[in-house]
Amino acid sequence: MNVLANDGISKEGVEKLKSEGFNVSIDSIPQGEIVEHINNNNIEVLLVRSATKVRKDLIDQCPSIKIIGRGGVGMDNIDVEYAKSKKIHVINTPAASSISVAELVFAHLFSCVRKLYQSNRSMPLEGDTNFKQLKKSYAGGIELKGKTMGIIGFGRIGQEVAKIALGLGMSIKFYDLHIKSTSLSLNFFDNSTKDFTLKASSLNDLFKESDFISLHVPAQKKYVISDKEFSKMKNGVGLINAARGGVLDEKALLKNISENKVLFAALDTFENEPNPSVKILMNQNISLTPHIGAATKEAQKRIGIELADQIIEIYSS
Repeated sequence: MNVLANDGISKEGVEKLKSEGFNVSIDSIPQGEIVEHINNNNIEVLLVRSATKVRKDLIDQCPSIKIIGRGGVGMDNIDVEYAKSKKIHVINTPAASSISVAELVFAHLFSCVRKLYQSNRSMPLEGDTNFKQLKKSYAGGIELKGKTMGIIGFGRIGQEVAKIALGLGMSIKFYDLHIKSTSLSLNFFDNSTKDFTLKASSLNDLFKESDFISLHVPAQKKYVISDKEFSKMKNGVGLINAARGGVLDEKALLKNISENKVLFAALDTFENEPNPSVKILMNQNISLTPHIGAATKEAQKRIGIELADQIIEIYSS
């Protein structure tokens, strides 16, 4: 039972698999060489994150594969339905990284409303010679308490974003194709809890009433937000995309930033990964991270264990 974790896996996941008799390789094989490696080593379980692509041609050329696992949520780098048609199990880890992604959303949001991402660029260059002017430039910050957070996509990650927002005293507007109402519990350090019941809004109401909007939807065939949607938003809205590249029209985003419709944006995912638009990268009103939503030690540990548990269960059934 040979496992190739081509994009890595936590040591906890490796140890759990090895304890059940699996041989685990964490070698990172280049995309062009992976078919040969799988066939030469009789790989039955292929684990990937976002880097390795598992398309129809790879699936057809590697008859030994029984399980394809995605460490994370989105599976747009895997031909899922085709793999399933070949009786291959396809698994992912939707619960493991929700907190990490939600916390990154607020890392960006705090940074943007207080202009930290801009200040961190300017202070090393001008802090010793232009301190007073920089102080004026980065005044006029915005408090989050009392503002409205719009969340598009209210699965596990969207709900974790809502919990943090509620804890900060924000109001919630959410839109989801499948969830019309839900209850959330906030758990505190002393084991006390506070329950909230939230009802879905229409997209139009969310756009009109939200001070900040965060995207948490899977990959789409068309944009979720483009010029039409921007026109419905408040002036001075803030926008965060830690979901998938391609759900946000980046050209429309740049246009609406230049017209002061959008005050700032924060992007962890991009239309053209791993080569984002230079215009996006150079824009002073966009806070940027290189798709690191799930990249915390805690999330990676949970991802490894969750993958291992699912693999062990499949082989045991």
